[in-house]
Amino acid sequence: MLEEKVQNYKSEIIQKTQGLIQIPSVYSKTNNPQKPFGENINTALEYMLNLGKKLGFKTKNVDGYCGYIEFGEESQEMIGIIGHLDVVPAGDGWNFPPFKGVVSDNKIFGRGAVDDKGPVISSLYAMKIIKDNYNINKRVRLILGLDEERDWRCIHYYKAHEEPPAIGFSPDADFPCIYAEKAVLSCSLSYNISNMLEEKIKIVDIDCENNPLNVVPKKCSCILKIDSKQIEMEKFIQKLKIIINNFEIDIYKIDEETIKLTSYGVAAHAAHPDLGINAISRLLVVLNKIFVEYQINIPILNFFEKYINTEYTGKSLEINCEDESGTLTLNVGQLFLKENVIEVAMNLRVPVKTEPETICSKIEKIAKTEGIKFSEIACNPALYISKKAYLPQTLCEIFNEETNSNLEPIAIGGATFARAFKNCISFGPNFPNDKDMCHQVDEYIEIDKMLKACFMYAKAILKWSLLE
Repeated sequence: MLEEKVQNYKSEIIQKTQGLIQIPSVYSKTNNPQKPFGENINTALEYMLNLGKKLGFKTKNVDGYCGYIEFGEESQEMIGIIGHLDVVPAGDGWNFPPFKGVVSDNKIFGRGAVDDKGPVISSLYAMKIIKDNYNINKRVRLILGLDEERDWRCIHYYKAHEEPPAIGFSPDADFPCIYAEKAVLSCSLSYNISNMLEEKIKIVDIDCENNPLNVVPKKCSCILKIDSKQIEMEKFIQKLKIIINNFEIDIYKIDEETIKLTSYGVAAHAAHPDLGINAISRLLVVLNKIFVEYQINIPILNFFEKYINTEYTGKSLEINCEDESGTLTLNVGQLFLKENVIEVAMNLRVPVKTEPETICSKIEKIAKTEGIKFSEIACNPALYISKKAYLPQTLCEIFNEETNSNLEPIAIGGATFARAFKNCISFGPNFPNDKDMCHQVDEYIEIDKMLKACFMYAKAILKWSLLE
């Protein structure tokens, strides 16, 4: 009966997901205090709040920082569903328009389709089905975050001004459910190259299009100035072609003394750097090889190639960092050249049983010996709940019942809003063995699985509503 009710809303769920995807809710700077994350993200919030009102829910815009949609009495204990409406930039290379919500091959394509707009719509219609057909003894609130892909200011604001849920889930990860999420550590390495401005080769500009650190960058460029009195340009280009032979890098000669290098990669979520190809990492390795070839020492480039390179595992720094949640990974997310300082910004996913401070201390200690400055930008602590606890066991049971599976709760490298609240974990929408399309080109959500997730979200609400 419940599954039939979900199917009755199929066309509406698809349509509303398409409508939400069509709002390019990428962060933008603004001076409007009522729209702290930009006009488009605010439009996405209003879209959801208006939809909630039309479906018969109570809604609230929490000062432009977030919002919520709910039903039930204020005196009742709250079940929370925590999602987000902001998305990472689309980038180029798409086969489908990133902000159209095209339906093809039983999938909805678009930026945010699976992260997190489709799951948010599925959650809302799960609430609608329960509200209209069942009498439950709990209040249910869909919390709408707006800054998940950057600094989480939305959820910090919510926690400072609104009631936390007693129990809940975030539809922003994987099935069967998540019992552990690695800590997320953002940090940077920087080095002043002022003393190298008279060298025969120097870096004069860097342009990296990547914005949030939690995306594997797909494009990065730099401009090199060559001293033509010491180096013949054509011979330099010939050496350069040999160096970049194993890398996807374009060479563009601007003038007789200036070369532009553009590195290309494949975008992916920073929690899974192995699913992408890092354009910044490629460029840094090539730059180091160029300078080494001409006996020019730039310590930050040497450090990068020796200790970090494309995927950080801690082995080079003798950090034994692996547990049931996986290994330590690193995404080089941003690269800058400002006032003669090269800065490499990174996003690390730290296993749950390792203190991020341990990682910081180790990197800082070795970097310092090379004259490189280490800075911690931010740290989001890990989430860890016993696999045997009530919360993961009940959600896992729902998934196993509906898919005829016998799976256990899992650990991930991603960070979801579940870790912002006690007694909350992530639940879907990705099914086991699904390709992770978060932050990738041609992101999509499969319609049948989105409906199945809606059904399981409704079952979770019903199951928890029986609790006293």
